[in-house]
Parts: sequence; structure tokens; C-alpha cells
Amino acid sequence: MTHRTTTKRSRFSFIGETIAELKKVVWLTRREAAYLTFMVLIVAIIVALILGAFDYAFTNLVDKFFLGG
Repeated sequence: MTHRTTTKRSRFSFIGETIAELKKVVWLTRREAAYLTFMVLIVAIIVALILGAFDYAFTNLVDKFFLGG
């Protein structure tokens, strides 16, 4: 029986501890969040273009050498 009360108490203490930790977080300003979001988008676009170029090149390579195109 004591196991059940310990489990319930630990669930509620977990919620309280989570809230306490979230109060310690230093949140980004709106400007910082916008800047970092922009940077992530730029990097994602650059990586997508590079991977797309590799895919296109390898597709053409396979078509020419293996499929006789």
C-alpha cells in the first residue's frame, strides 16, 4: 500500500519540479528567436540544394553507365 502513495506523491512532485526548472530557463528574445529561425531555414535550404545536386548527378551517372541512357 505504501508503494501507491509514493507513486502518486512522486508524480505530483515531478510536476512541481518541472515547473520549478522551467522558471530557471533563460528564454530567447523575440529577435534572437527570429534570427535563429532564419539561420536554420538558410542552412536547410543550402543543404537541400547540395543534396539535390548530388542526387541529380548520381541519377545521371546511373542512367548513363548502368542503364545505357
